[in-house]
Amino acid sequence: MSTTHEEWAAVAQDVIPASTLVELIDAHLYMPFPLRRNPHEPAASAGVDHWLRATGLSDEPGVSTMIAHTRPAELASYNSPDADSGVLQLVAHQIAYQFVFDDRAEEVGRHRPGNLLPMLCESIAILRDGAPPSTPLGAALSDLYRQIRERCTPGQAARWAWQSREYVHGLLYEAVAQTHPSPIQSGLCTSIRSLTAGVEPFYPLCEAAQPCELTSAELHHPLMRRLSRLSADAAVWIPDLFSAVKEQRSGEMINLALAYQRAHRCPLPAAVTLAIQQINGTIREFERLYDEIEPELSPSGVGYVEGMAGWISGCYYWSRTVPRYADAAAPVLS
Repeated sequence: MSTTHEEWAAVAQDVIPASTLVELIDAHLYMPFPLRRNPHEPAASAGVDHWLRATGLSDEPGVSTMIAHTRPAELASYNSPDADSGVLQLVAHQIAYQFVFDDRAEEVGRHRPGNLLPMLCESIAILRDGAPPSTPLGAALSDLYRQIRERCTPGQAARWAWQSREYVHGLLYEAVAQTHPSPIQSGLCTSIRSLTAGVEPFYPLCEAAQPCELTSAELHHPLMRRLSRLSADAAVWIPDLFSAVKEQRSGEMINLALAYQRAHRCPLPAAVTLAIQQINGTIREFERLYDEIEPELSPSGVGYVEGMAGWISGCYYWSRTVPRYADAAAPVLS
């Protein structure tokens, strides 16, 4: 994110005229992966509603409205078009849970990050030690972890728990950044965003959807680890484009497009275009490295990488129409 003032000014001249943010993104974003939906999506949507009621989360203020605006089963369907009904349901449950958890963390920690400690520590205790929950949110996580252990191998469940703990820690970093007296630097913004993305905890479910567990050599291959990072970054940066207007209005800090805007003091369309350039480079590197490693992978390894690619395309197609980001279709850009 070292673009100079002259460079972003040149970028601004190349911006295709657009009346909305959605049009601007569609005109510039490189998306080589087609839209696909899982045929089990309707059942997964009903399953999410049932699970939220069973865990008591739907009784929490604002949760039902938020779920209607975020459509977790739709996002799961786009991200996991080839998953069987069981894995798709798990993905949809986890997406719904993370939306609730993330919004609650934002509400609780907005002014005092220390207020987050009880809910974060409860989550870590459940994920690390199998501790009993003490809140409805903790009970939902405990039940989700139970479902993961029942569907996944021990190794996959352990990876899920580890990556979920990293996501939990990231929300504390985000709260600290939000209350920092001066805007944080772009590099710190993207580092925190990689933690709060919450995408990598889904990769063990991508693996669980395959015929066989991946070998250690495949999972820890340097190119596979790089593909994981590229996929997670692209998958979360794309929604950042669509949420930029909403988050700009609410004073949010951890957003790729807004980080460019702060760094270069440029209009939002130019900042979004700069962010798109970074995303496009990330997606192209993902394609190149996948082509390089594919001959070495087992069929399950290939399916695993395809699952990571699904998160890139799924987040794009979901973000374009989800009510949560309706501001992106507003006619005024500033």
